[in-house]
Amino acid sequence: MGIAVHIDADRCIGCGECVDDCFPGVLRLEDGIAVVSGPCLECGHCVAVCPTEAASIPSYDMEDVESINRMPALNSSQLIRAVKSRRSVRSYTSETLDDAVIDDMIQAARYTPTARNRQRTKIVVVKKGLAEFKQMLWDELPRVAERLAQERSPYARIFDQMHEAYRKNSEDRLFFNAPTFFLVVTKNPWDGGLAAANMELAAVAHGAGVLHSGYLRHIVSGSKTLESWLGIEGKEISCCMLAGYPAVSYRRTAPRKPASVILR
Repeated sequence: MGIAVHIDADRCIGCGECVDDCFPGVLRLEDGIAVVSGPCLECGHCVAVCPTEAASIPSYDMEDVESINRMPALNSSQLIRAVKSRRSVRSYTSETLDDAVIDDMIQAARYTPTARNRQRTKIVVVKKGLAEFKQMLWDELPRVAERLAQERSPYARIFDQMHEAYRKNSEDRLFFNAPTFFLVVTKNPWDGGLAAANMELAAVAHGAGVLHSGYLRHIVSGSKTLESWLGIEGKEISCCMLAGYPAVSYRRTAPRKPASVILR
């Protein structure tokens, strides 16, 4: 963590908005100009709040920063409708997931907040090599199940049954014909969960859908062979998800229990 923020003294008008919104408190006004007094989190709040674009973080691509002053607020009813409309998709068409969808999912993860703004979330996308990866995973599954059996894990029996169904009838209870597989890799489970949720919303916005798979997370995490193929040896997997276009048409939202809320 270093001194990353630059203040253009010629542009700064000394309004103090960046100082007021600097959570670490490393910005201060000096002779009517904002100055940086120490290492920061690189959260970018000063960049976002400055009315004259005087604040910047030169180590980042500042061309990537967008003006939102005149953008309308996200329509709340559309957002809630999108959340209510999402389904855990277990039947996908054979259509390849568009690169534009994948890119938006990655951008949604990239802009997700992270603990202490560390931005250490890695996204692994398996698309072109999915057929090879799937076969490797099915080959590895008996060894993963055997290890889990020794640990008395209930997943051992489930994975044995899945492998038997695949071996006898080519029944795939893990990938469901999904054309793309994503992994969210990070030590902080909060970071991973938030990123995965944003990625799903990005997919839904394109008419695609996802399935968050705890089964695949357990299998990949239990196999050094799979981790090596994915390039994540020694890393912690937070979430695994399948993504593609649903083969099922969902005509309405699904019912849910009333919210459990405590108000004080």
